[in-house]
Amino acid sequence: MINRELIRIKVVQLTYAFYQNGNRNIDTAEKELFFSLSKAYDLYNHLLQLIVAIAKEERKRVEIASQRAEREETVPPSTKFIDNKFALQLEENKALLKNVEAQKLSWEDNIEVVRSLCDKIETFEPYIEYMGIVDSSYEDDQELWRKIYKQLILGNPDIDAVLEEKSLYWNDDREVVDTFVLKTIKRFKPENGANQELLPEFKDEEDKDFASKLFRATLLNAEQYQQYMSEASRNWDFSRLAYMDVVIMQIAIAEMLTCPNIPVSVTINEYVDLAKIYSTPRSGGYINGMLDTIAHFLVNNKLMLKPIKAKETDKAKVNNNNKQDKQ
Repeated sequence: MINRELIRIKVVQLTYAFYQNGNRNIDTAEKELFFSLSKAYDLYNHLLQLIVAIAKEERKRVEIASQRAEREETVPPSTKFIDNKFALQLEENKALLKNVEAQKLSWEDNIEVVRSLCDKIETFEPYIEYMGIVDSSYEDDQELWRKIYKQLILGNPDIDAVLEEKSLYWNDDREVVDTFVLKTIKRFKPENGANQELLPEFKDEEDKDFASKLFRATLLNAEQYQQYMSEASRNWDFSRLAYMDVVIMQIAIAEMLTCPNIPVSVTINEYVDLAKIYSTPRSGGYINGMLDTIAHFLVNNKLMLKPIKAKETDKAKVNNNNKQDKQ
């Protein structure tokens, strides 16, 4: 689940924090990096748990309405939504149950938010249409929850407030983690039952190594990387650099030099995007030009063996310009 986009975000955050605090112990900082990444995985499980919490609350509502209907001898409520095959499968999922037990987190502490979501779901057009289907398939059940998550849960300010209160680590994780929850909903297969696999914390050992290698290279070679910046940018005004710009370029250089399989254009684009989020409004364009200059400096001085194809750097510039035009 933890992909390289999220790893880069965490490395930027933790590198900046490393220079801001007084205790500059790299081993301690690396432990904090992996703890921060593990919290993102906790968020993934907690958001899946929210689906289960909504289904349970709806079950209570149906039970109460059924008892009332029996007393008043009226038509009982439909059980279609609480019988949703995807939600029932998720509720029984062994991996989720294990992860939730380890987390010790529950939506019971925020039941009013869950109830508010239930109210919105019951007036949600796709829900109303779904309730009108006599015999829905597993795919229908699955698609309803995808729509509920995408339109009612994703970006919900009440949920954001709850998550921020539960963990400060989750402030910048939500947008990325939401994509993985949606991917998980889509990946479920009825034949897998309770043994359906969730996304693993790391896709493979290579991604975990990427996090460690990138972070350590950034910190251990800081002076050398800053020297490369200085030598490569003689025609650039260093006074224009925000401190976060220096941190971001330092990490980008570490990635260029320690990750031979990642194209230069990919590295440049990734850190230009991060600069737009974490630094000044003008940092994206400035860092794009600086990193392109630094990459050529590294190749020309045989400090980087990875080739820079003209098409790659041109594409990096075009992509960056297009992104700026859309903003």
